[in-house]
Amino acid sequence: MNKSEFIAAVAEKSGLSKKDCESVHDAYIRLIVDMGKQDNKAQLGNWGSFQMRVCPARTGRNLRINEPVEIPAAKAPVFKPGKTLKEKLQ
Repeated sequence: MNKSEFIAAVAEKSGLSKKDCESVHDAYIRLIVDMGKQDNKAQLGNWGSFQMRVCPARTGRNLRINEPVEIPAAKAPVFKPGKTLKEKLQ
């Protein structure tokens, strides 16, 4: 499901306009990104949470030329499902 399909589905289920749903979606994404930049955890009740995970720097290998390559440290957002979401999916 891409963004436009998601917005259409939310608009259909909620009765809101597609424009309103897109505004809420975009604001939600911005909020999660801002919280990630501040290393905060975005908790969504019992549904789950977004948090930033730090991947440490490491040495990899370029397989084309078979030489070691330094891979810098990076941050990545991670979603951890909560109890309610896990129960609904079973």
